[in-house]
Amino acid sequence: MKIVCQREPLTQAFALAASIAPSRSPKEILQNVKVTASGSKLTLIATDMEVGIRLEVEEGVEIETEGAGLLPVQKMMAILRESNDESLTIETDDSGIRITGSRSKFKLPGANPDEFPSVAGFEEDKYHVVPTRLFREMVKRTVFATDPESSRYALGGVLLEMEENNVTAVGTDGRRLARMEGTGESVGSHQTNGMTTIVPTRAIQLMERALSDKEETVDVAARNNDLLLRTSRAVIYSRLVEGRYPNWRQVLPQRSEAIQLDMTVGPLFAALRQAAIVTDMESRGIDFTFADGTLKLEASTAEIGESQIELPIAYDGESITLTMDHRYVADFCKVLDNETNFIFEIESGAAPALLSTDDGYGYVIMPMAKDR
Repeated sequence: MKIVCQREPLTQAFALAASIAPSRSPKEILQNVKVTASGSKLTLIATDMEVGIRLEVEEGVEIETEGAGLLPVQKMMAILRESNDESLTIETDDSGIRITGSRSKFKLPGANPDEFPSVAGFEEDKYHVVPTRLFREMVKRTVFATDPESSRYALGGVLLEMEENNVTAVGTDGRRLARMEGTGESVGSHQTNGMTTIVPTRAIQLMERALSDKEETVDVAARNNDLLLRTSRAVIYSRLVEGRYPNWRQVLPQRSEAIQLDMTVGPLFAALRQAAIVTDMESRGIDFTFADGTLKLEASTAEIGESQIELPIAYDGESITLTMDHRYVADFCKVLDNETNFIFEIESGAAPALLSTDDGYGYVIMPMAKDR
């Protein structure tokens, strides 16, 4: 194989593929990216056996000799980042790998590309077409609520539910739950079954990273044990988390008597950051007291001090105090713009709070027992 590539587009593509390759593995061959040169494009393949990617590069690629080679992730990434050359020539043969720039030469040991594991392509005739912007928002607004460290494996990923024109993503760690839903298009009557399409946290984050702003839609196909995502230039494969997801619909409150308050993200987030100044890892709870046209945020930590921040709200009913982990409320604020309006729904100090927007986002926070 002999190719001449513009360094910048190759670096971007290689970095994405390299993010899937494991930094350590008993199978040393997985610490490479397989590059295949054919026709007018390069195909980059990487996998850790749980997640895999096939990525095509055509921009700035000139193929002099077709073939395949294995490029070691760490050394190749360092060369691409440190080089000042606009283009690089990459040659592979039985003697190894040669990378040549205008004023630089590198030689690296090679391995047999035929021994590299295959990564599935997208051959499905049943899948969902999802707007790229929606898929990104689904990941951004749910993935932070997952718990990859939990012994309950199902909590270590994002649940995807797809049927007809509906697409829903859910993340939970058992103490809070985030749900984002929107509209997609089912092709070939594609749909998920039950609550088992759980995409590992790391995998769905990589999928989100692979999306380009230039693409209007992505294709998502759920199979029995894995999920495939296709963009115009890449296919990403991921095994699904084993297990069954909790019945998240039972967690989302359906309350006719609850109090619904119209609020804006920015002012709440600013007040929350101030109140949280006196919290620590042991005392994370902040009292949210709704009464007399004011939301009062209060925190107290023996060794640090006390805080009391007030925020005007449109509520003059009976006083309700809800103690919540300030980090969980902050996570909700971080994934939304400061100007975003939302509904803050409360019922009592012992019932969960529900924060929701008008674009399909709902976020449940369980109250804390008072720790002071």
